[in-house]
Amino acid sequence: MARGGINKALVMRAQQALLARGEHPSIDAVRVELGNTGSKTTIHRYLKELEESEAERAGNAAGLSDELAALIAPLAARLQEEAEETVARMRQQCEVERAEFEARQARAQERIQHLEEQVGSLTASLQAETEHHRHSREQWQLAEIDRARLLQANQDQAAHLKDRDEQVRSLEEKHRHGREALEHYRQASKEQREQEQRRHEAQLQQVQMELRQLQQSLILKQDEVTRLNRANERLASESLHKDKELDGQRDRLERQAGELAALHDRMTQSHAAREVLQERLGLSRAETDGLKAALDAQRQEAQRLHIDLAAAGTELQLLRQVLADERERARPTSPEPEKS
Repeated sequence: MARGGINKALVMRAQQALLARGEHPSIDAVRVELGNTGSKTTIHRYLKELEESEAERAGNAAGLSDELAALIAPLAARLQEEAEETVARMRQQCEVERAEFEARQARAQERIQHLEEQVGSLTASLQAETEHHRHSREQWQLAEIDRARLLQANQDQAAHLKDRDEQVRSLEEKHRHGREALEHYRQASKEQREQEQRRHEAQLQQVQMELRQLQQSLILKQDEVTRLNRANERLASESLHKDKELDGQRDRLERQAGELAALHDRMTQSHAAREVLQERLGLSRAETDGLKAALDAQRQEAQRLHIDLAAAGTELQLLRQVLADERERARPTSPEPEKS
């Protein structure tokens, strides 16, 4: 008894499929066609029965007339030819569709690879811009520190100049007090000028010397104040230059922030395009599964056509048998001899 659902009809279908492909229907070939199922003994028995049926049909066909055989043979050949052409055309169509699908899949794979390379390049650019932004921020912080230091130095110079101004005012006050004391002394010693002329002149010379020293000190202090004012102007100019540089750095940072936002947008668009391509790849794979299912259906249709062809051959044999029976019944019987 056949195992695994193998029967004579399945063996006959496998035999006809092998014959349609131009292959010899041996036991091993039939078993492979059946999916490596069934015992070789069972397959051999069914093949032997099919050969005996073919031989019996061939023997029955030998009794037909040449005219009927000539009419039926082209019909059978035409059925076989049309079936083979249909199978060949369906195979060619499947191959074309398969080639087109593989080409589309290859283009989609190349597109995905290209987008992955673009994403890698954009990621590298984003990292470089981030590093440049960090470096610019560090430079800006250093510039802020220098600006604060310069402002502190400017404040220190202003305080120092204020102290110098206080010292100059103090010296001027001392000088004024000295002149007042000198005038008071002149008024007080007016009555004793003749007796104390020499002493007064000596004191006057000493006071004048001190006055010259004070004037020289005042000149030196004024020169120092002038130098401090020039240094203050130079510091103010440097501070203004630093402010301009800080403004320029702020502008560059704002531009870099805009470029960074644009890069983020481009990266978002790349991710969206990648998702779209992945969806398309999923659709292509689904289409591939559909094409495979259609190919399986076409293969089943081809097998059905082979079975129909075998059924048509069987019907043809039956038709031949019916025609032979009709012909046998249509033969006239021999007349009886007349009586004398």
